[in-house]
Amino acid sequence: MTHAEHEFDDEPQPARALWVTGPGRAELRSETLPRLGPGQVRVRSLFGAISRGTESLVFHGRVPPSEFERMRAPHQAGDLPGPVKYGYCNVGEVEAGPEALRGRAVFCLYPHQTRYVVPADAVVPVPAEVPAARAVLAANMETAINGVWDAQLSVGDRVCVVGAGVVGCLVAYLARQIAGCEVRLVDVDPRKQAVATHLGLPLDHPDHAPGEADCVIEASGAPAGLRRGLELAGAHARVVVLSWFGDQAVELPLGGAFHARRLQILSSQVGSLPAARQARWTHRRRMELALRLLADDALDALFTAQTAFERLPQALAEATEPGRFVLCHRVEYG
Repeated sequence: MTHAEHEFDDEPQPARALWVTGPGRAELRSETLPRLGPGQVRVRSLFGAISRGTESLVFHGRVPPSEFERMRAPHQAGDLPGPVKYGYCNVGEVEAGPEALRGRAVFCLYPHQTRYVVPADAVVPVPAEVPAARAVLAANMETAINGVWDAQLSVGDRVCVVGAGVVGCLVAYLARQIAGCEVRLVDVDPRKQAVATHLGLPLDHPDHAPGEADCVIEASGAPAGLRRGLELAGAHARVVVLSWFGDQAVELPLGGAFHARRLQILSSQVGSLPAARQARWTHRRRMELALRLLADDALDALFTAQTAFERLPQALAEATEPGRFVLCHRVEYG
């Protein structure tokens, strides 16, 4: 057998995957992976993560029918609303494929599954200085990068980030590194104080947060958070909305002083690059940046829970319960 043949000639392998079977219901299913082909890799999962944003909406059946196609995950199986194999936070080790990748830790936007086969260009190597267990934050960091780009932050800005979840914390973490920026996190949950402090960020309750922000970045997932963000914005300020509310209607106070203050409301969505960067950036380049930016031990504070893959159906239900204190819930594969 030639070296080139060895790269893709491989026996089919068993795998187990999480499927959402209905609103609030999930189960593990067995499957057999396809034989490895040219230019493909087989990855053995090491770590994953539960998204309390989009994945929570999928799990609870709150994606509106108009968005079923636009909300497809890169390697989704099945169709919304379900049964569907959904997810996008996976770090694994390449078991088979091109020699340059074999044995490497890689990130892939793949659902919760013990092993999988994908094109080699669908995986991004994890930098040596980033632990595999932390690299599952890459999808969240990518969203945060896009949010900072859309916010067009500048030196010395007063930045208010509403919502101290994983994405909100990462946005504030990035914004704090811009020279002279004064960054404050705003959240109703005082249990997030320890995480904010660990990241070197002040945390304010919405009722006590200072206003007149040059830019407000909303990542709360709550309509009340967006409404409060408009109140905290200074004149001519930009309010960037990272939250996706699914099928939930959001009422905003667009009367009163909204027009006189000339506020701007801008959506940010990680599925597309900002127009000003599309000529030079690709999704892969952005993901490579996200992974490099995870080389900071302080970011481990964002992990507040961990569960074994075999218990994932129950953990998904628990992690997405309203009012439950979970930032990043990591999934560990045996």
